[in-house]
Amino acid sequence: MKHATNITWHQSKVNLEDIERKNGHKGCVVWLTGLSGSGKSTIAVELEKQLFAFGCHTFILDGDNIRHGLNNNLGFSPVDREENIRRIGEVAKLFRAGGFIVITAFISPYKKDRLAARELIDEGHFIEVYVRCSLDECENRDPKGLYKKAKAGLIPDFTGISAPYEEPDNCELVVDTEQLSVLESTQLIIKELYNKGIIDH
Repeated sequence: MKHATNITWHQSKVNLEDIERKNGHKGCVVWLTGLSGSGKSTIAVELEKQLFAFGCHTFILDGDNIRHGLNNNLGFSPVDREENIRRIGEVAKLFRAGGFIVITAFISPYKKDRLAARELIDEGHFIEVYVRCSLDECENRDPKGLYKKAKAGLIPDFTGISAPYEEPDNCELVVDTEQLSVLESTQLIIKELYNKGIIDH
């Protein structure tokens, strides 16, 4: 892959501090990771709804939605998964720079890729949330019928079946969706945002 040359980063005359002061909250990245069917997208949608009700500027980057456009040329091989998360990390960085609370909902199965995304964001503004749910329960839920297809050999490189998921070691928060409702999970994330000084509601 060729890298672009003769390019210059152009600075804005509106700085992040001004944006955050006007927004009434800080920008950050809430990175939801977990198996397919664990509840990432459902929690992301509820979190966005509640933050919007608080008057926060927020946006969801969801795995399936991103693959409809920006990343529609990527498959699910390890190399493509790495590039998928690399691009999302860069997009999340731009949203953070714009003062948004950006919520990402991606399986993001590899620790090194999640770490690479974290390193793009200034310290204290990347909140990794492990949406924990056992493989058995995710298979029982199987909202998209993907586990059934994967076990039938119709989907190669499927996380949890034919590809690995590396659980986080030092994430900021764990929400166990076998024990907690969507609302309870969302409230824990909002509490974490408050404790981190991202919001003050």
